[in-house]
Amino acid sequence: MARRKKDRVKKSNKKLLKRMQIKLWVVFGGICVLFVFLIGKLMYIEYTSGSKYEKIVLSQQKYDSAIVPYQRGDIIDSKGSVLATSVDVYNVILDCKVLNANTDLIDTTVNAVTLCFPEITAEKMRKALAEKKSSEYVILAKKVSYEEMATFEALTSSDEFKKSVTGIWFEKEYQRKYPYGYLAASLIGFSSSGNYGVIGLENEYNSTLNGINGRSYGYINSDSDVERTVIEPTDGNTLVTTIDINIQNIVEDAILNWNREYMGEDSTTGSVNTAALVMNPNTGEIYAMADYPVFDLNNPRDLSAYFSEEELDAMTDDEEMDALNELWQNYTVTHTYEPGSTFKPFTVATGLETGTLVGNETYLCNGGEEISGYTVHCVNRNGHGMETIADALSDSCNDALMQMSYVIGAHNFAGFQSLFNFGQKTGIDLPGEANTSTLIYNEEQLGSTINIATNSFGQNFNTTMVQLGSSFCSLINGGHLYQPHVVAKIQDSSGNVIETKEPVVLKETVSKEVSDQMKAYLLNVVSNGTAKTAKVEGYNIGGKTGTAQKTHPSNGTYLVSFIGYAPFYNPEVVVYVIVDEPNTPDQAHSSFAQIICHNIMEQILPYLNIKTAEEEEGVEQILAEVSGTTATVTEETNSANTSTESMEEEPPEGAAED
Repeated sequence: MARRKKDRVKKSNKKLLKRMQIKLWVVFGGICVLFVFLIGKLMYIEYTSGSKYEKIVLSQQKYDSAIVPYQRGDIIDSKGSVLATSVDVYNVILDCKVLNANTDLIDTTVNAVTLCFPEITAEKMRKALAEKKSSEYVILAKKVSYEEMATFEALTSSDEFKKSVTGIWFEKEYQRKYPYGYLAASLIGFSSSGNYGVIGLENEYNSTLNGINGRSYGYINSDSDVERTVIEPTDGNTLVTTIDINIQNIVEDAILNWNREYMGEDSTTGSVNTAALVMNPNTGEIYAMADYPVFDLNNPRDLSAYFSEEELDAMTDDEEMDALNELWQNYTVTHTYEPGSTFKPFTVATGLETGTLVGNETYLCNGGEEISGYTVHCVNRNGHGMETIADALSDSCNDALMQMSYVIGAHNFAGFQSLFNFGQKTGIDLPGEANTSTLIYNEEQLGSTINIATNSFGQNFNTTMVQLGSSFCSLINGGHLYQPHVVAKIQDSSGNVIETKEPVVLKETVSKEVSDQMKAYLLNVVSNGTAKTAKVEGYNIGGKTGTAQKTHPSNGTYLVSFIGYAPFYNPEVVVYVIVDEPNTPDQAHSSFAQIICHNIMEQILPYLNIKTAEEEEGVEQILAEVSGTTATVTEETNSANTSTESMEEEPPEGAAED
């Protein structure tokens, strides 16, 4: 009986266990099905709406983001001296929220900050903490130096302040600096806030010098762990210029010294403008480019050197801006003027190249000529007498040049003016090059006797220094007109060359034979003619003077100039100097420009290892042949009277005025 009872209990337990197992398997199966369903659902959501929910989650996390600034590229000279660079500066930032959360550190933090940064006061900090309690970004000081920032970090690492300062951090920026201040100011230019170049190379190559900002991204999770990603900035490229800082210094000193000598009591400069250009005639490279008045690149808006405090106070904003714009102009590129007698070599070269002049002509200068009822005088009003071509250039005789122009003719004259690039831009890699296309005469206008006559000696049309300078180079280098340029190559921030600026020949102007003949004529001008002041002992220098009348003769204002080269046989350097309205009652003397050029050449010729007269053989014989050339003047030429750079009366209608 008992045994049967036990069997029944066992059977009952087995049935119960089996039912429980079945239920467990059903539950387990249900759970598995549910998991499969959930996984499938999640996959479906991820596929169809993943980005939507990701944004929701990310929006609930705390993020920070900061710009990592790029460094603007340097500008350096041909030898590697830095002309413009960007240095580290820092903004001092106060995190009020952090410091207010650590009230026991406020006093030590304030003390440390005010100790290292005198421009930040305790009052300013405590006011910010009180008024902007939750702010995480309050600028306490802008553009403090690296040295100041490093001093603060060293102090806060010391035993006295360690772990006692919080809520202060530094935001890095870059500030443009010009180590040489005034040197080559209008050429280099400067940049404003936001790394925007205003003038000069800074403006012309703005996009090359600028880089791309980086950015630091991060978020703080619930465990206060910072996850951060940094995209590094791309720094700007470096400009390697053709400028030689030593030559630039020599040029600017020569200009400054001359201006100081002629400054006078009532003026702040020795002329309205004084400018100089030093070029390599065989490549178009600019070794130096300078003008005066000048300004400090580190403080370009300072006019105190040229205006009194009372004058500055009386200026309107527009007047002040006009004064600054005038000061910032690069005279060698942006200003136009009548070149005067420095153009005469181009007239002679045109005649020789076209065959309208042979080279053995002579001309009678009787001191003046009547043209269409107007009297035009030669610089020697008594006349030079019989003049060869060499004499005409050496004496700067307008009378002879006018006679040459009649033979050359309007067609040839206009064609070669264009070939020499007058009336056209050079394409120099600097901003603001003046457009002279409307400031020269066309062939039809040159059909007028007065127009071609005055044009022949450089009056009544306009040019720029860089235009005439580069064109003059072609006269003495065998006829190759190179595009003038200031940048030699571009490097990346690691110093790798990414672009080289090769010399570019714009045009072929004259033959080598005509070029050699012109060099001989121009050598004679310096050795025996009007340019003796420019001569440098021990060197063979050629060149031409210029004295251009700016207005009616009664006003007595002139632009005087000299352009010269060395050595004789294979010219390696050209120097062009202009003095616009010298501060003297008697302005009409090219010697003002010659003195400056002499002082420049006296120093740069040895520096550039230019061949001396001793090293150049046969020059004396060439000079003797040039100065001794004589011939018989043609009847056509003899019948024409001649003129000067100075007009006694106003030119007839149609002649250009300055």
